Amino acid sequence: MNKSELIDAIAGSADLSKADAGRALDAVTNTVTQTLANGDSLSLVGFGTFSVKHRAARAGRNPQTGAEIQIKASNVPSFKAGKALKDSVN
Repeated sequence: MNKSELIDAIAGSADLSKADAGRALDAVTNTVTQTLANGDSLSLVGFGTFSVKHRAARAGRNPQTGAEIQIKASNVPSFKAGKALKDSVN
């Protein structure tokens, strides 16, 4: 499913126009992005938790030359599925 298909599904299930559903989806994704950019986590009970994890600096290898390179530390977004989501998939 891509973004436009998701907007169609939201519009159908929430009885919204496609434009309203698109704006609602954009608002949700922007809010999640801003929350994670601030270093906070976002928990949706039953669905899951979005959070930021720190990835430490480490040594890696260039696959073309085999030379060792240093990979910088970074923060990466993470998602942990909630119990209800896990149960619905299985």
